[in-house]
Amino acid sequence: MLLDMYMKKIFFYITLLIGLVTYGQENTDSSTVSGKVLNAATDQVLENVHLVNLSQVIGTITDKEGAFNINAKVNDTLYFSYIGYKPLQIRVTNDWVKFGEVKIKMTELGIALEEVVVADVQLTGYLEIDAKRIPVYNNYRYSISGLNSGYEGGSKQPGAVNKVLGAIFNPADFLYNIFSKRSKELRKLRKMKKDDEIRNLLETKFDRATLMALLQVERLDIDEILRNCNYSIDFIKFANDLQILDAISECYEEYKILDRK
Repeated sequence: MLLDMYMKKIFFYITLLIGLVTYGQENTDSSTVSGKVLNAATDQVLENVHLVNLSQVIGTITDKEGAFNINAKVNDTLYFSYIGYKPLQIRVTNDWVKFGEVKIKMTELGIALEEVVVADVQLTGYLEIDAKRIPVYNNYRYSISGLNSGYEGGSKQPGAVNKVLGAIFNPADFLYNIFSKRSKELRKLRKMKKDDEIRNLLETKFDRATLMALLQVERLDIDEILRNCNYSIDFIKFANDLQILDAISECYEEYKILDRK
């Protein structure tokens, strides 16, 4: 009799322990976290703030009340981006998962107008003459059979094709030092291209900040990657962040093909 009671107690405590462990795991691996984004100075809610989980490479935006929900777990890093505000990176903590919604406050940036330089093009009023005076920038792309896309040689000039072919057929030099050191971050490119919220965000941005956060690289690294992929200076300067993402992704996919060979 006493033995039966003793065994029942042991069974009870084991069941309780398993339940607590299971609850703790579920709590840690919570599928979503929620919160509200506010202006740090006024506590006004911020609508359409872009939010990206850098760890899982998924995105969302805040609603009219500044609220958001996103898939995340403890130690994931969330990136908040809003025009005119300083970007934020916040790590998901146990307390956030445990206690639920939190308030995220973003700081407004000072607005500074950059000097605009207008090229001096003297126009005569005659269309046929003026059309010849206005500079036209052509960035030619060269396609290579067997690869997914071509390469931009920049302005048309003698030797541009040879430069491209030299890069293609020398995979030891073709971005090896850049891509091999960042293979972990660059594997995120496919996920980034598939997430509609991330693509919508990048399509409106030109500052490379979100790309830098997602890929864990500096602005100079992005420019260097594009130069080594034979993209023109015009493209590097004026493309939006989504175009830059697609360019890096295509170049990386082709690099992997060449590296395997």
